[in-house]
Amino acid sequence: MTQNDESTRRARWRVTLDAHGAEQGAHVRLGEDHGALFTEDDEILLVTFEMADTIRDNGQGALPYGLQIAGREGCSQLCLYSETDGFFRSQDVFDYFDGLVDDGFFDEFDRVVFYGAGPCAYAAAAFSVCAPFSTAVLLAPLATLDPKLTAWDNRYPEMRRTDFTSRYGYAPAMLEAAEAAFVIHDPANARVAMHASLFRGANTHHLQARYLGNGLESELEDMGVLEPMLRAALRGKLTPAGFAHLYRDRHRHGPWLRRFIGGLNPTDRPWLTGLAARAALSRFDWPRFRKAFEAAREALAEQGRSLPPPGDNSAATRKQKEAAE
Repeated sequence: MTQNDESTRRARWRVTLDAHGAEQGAHVRLGEDHGALFTEDDEILLVTFEMADTIRDNGQGALPYGLQIAGREGCSQLCLYSETDGFFRSQDVFDYFDGLVDDGFFDEFDRVVFYGAGPCAYAAAAFSVCAPFSTAVLLAPLATLDPKLTAWDNRYPEMRRTDFTSRYGYAPAMLEAAEAAFVIHDPANARVAMHASLFRGANTHHLQARYLGNGLESELEDMGVLEPMLRAALRGKLTPAGFAHLYRDRHRHGPWLRRFIGGLNPTDRPWLTGLAARAALSRFDWPRFRKAFEAAREALAEQGRSLPPPGDNSAATRKQKEAAE
């Protein structure tokens, strides 16, 4: 696609948003690279930060992902979108949120939930300060790119001259007035985990999502976890225990099982590898699962052991499972 074609596509998309905003709420263009689409419904509000190209490519009817969630809950929705990887560090965006605060916009809602992933999670945390007692659901959020604090993160070199010390700057500090913040990340991803560790507020819950890597948002969506998690937040019912219950669906998710079993050594941990591979084979007859299962059985046989029959939940078997884990 040529640059002219992309510009035309972008312009037509914004016309679509203009039409939606005129009918359902409002669409405000915030300079060349940002915008805000508000869809009015009831007195619960979902605020999402999303990338414009992702909305155009994946959005239902080229509308924000958050609108799909809010629509199913009958909630109002405000989407801030960006055409760049600029972390929403734009004076136009600052001025827009200043105006919302001055107008008492957030005071009109009984509950406000902020959501974003990666750089968008940074923005969701940073601007949550505009709605005290809100809830923030943050997937692999970045705390800041101030080189004095995060010189170890070299993923966004083009942002190194951006000011992260002025207004709405340090995301963890902006969460101090929130009722609750849920920071979801894969602890095996070192840089993501280091950013997550900077969110230290007493109102912050750290929820680990192992073996998801850089594709946290898409993986949780594919598992069927992301939508019910956000809907629970909109109802004021999201808890760490609730997330853990939802995240159990990873056991039925092929890509997660592939990474989990691939990280096990059937020689060192044959019991756990065998149980995991057998469970995975019951859902996905994949060669790599069968290979891991056979390797684990051979390793157990050399030790004079064998896996219990499928479905065996005796006390002895449970004890062996706990020891293996």
